[in-house]
Amino acid sequence: MQKLKLSILMVLLIGVTLAGCKSKAVQETVPIDEQSLGGSGSDTSSTGLDGGDSTLGNALPGDIDPLSQRVVYFEYDSADIGPDSQAVVEAHAAYLSNNFQINIVLEGHADERGTREYNLALGEDRSKSVSTMMQALGIGPERIQTISYGEERPSVLGSDEESWGLNRRVEILYSN
Repeated sequence: MQKLKLSILMVLLIGVTLAGCKSKAVQETVPIDEQSLGGSGSDTSSTGLDGGDSTLGNALPGDIDPLSQRVVYFEYDSADIGPDSQAVVEAHAAYLSNNFQINIVLEGHADERGTREYNLALGEDRSKSVSTMMQALGIGPERIQTISYGEERPSVLGSDEESWGLNRRVEILYSN
């Protein structure tokens, strides 16, 4: 009988421990109406370096609507938002100003160079940089969540300038 009680107690203890270790779920992203974004429904998360439609180096071609871009790219070892990337952040802030029920998650990323701790801090600085700009444009801080993944979630694999440039970014995700 004593052994049965001990077994039941152990099962309960393990269950409580596992329940306490459950990680907080990331907010569900909300699809937004592509027509209101000015997009055509195509992939808007990033563009390539070789097709002339690159956003690397903060350059947006004149025929691409900034609101259709969901990634803000950064220079090496920097959290400064470049002039053309400012148009992307401004477009999303304007969209949020007209859609009060929508919140955003800003995911900061870094390339693989540097220590894990440094890259987590740099990713955080980048996401906070975009958050600060959005707040300056009138979006309340309660509507913005920032997360840093550092180098842990690369957009592309590779150890070259092109890959590193695509991994230095903040992704703008919409949520409830």
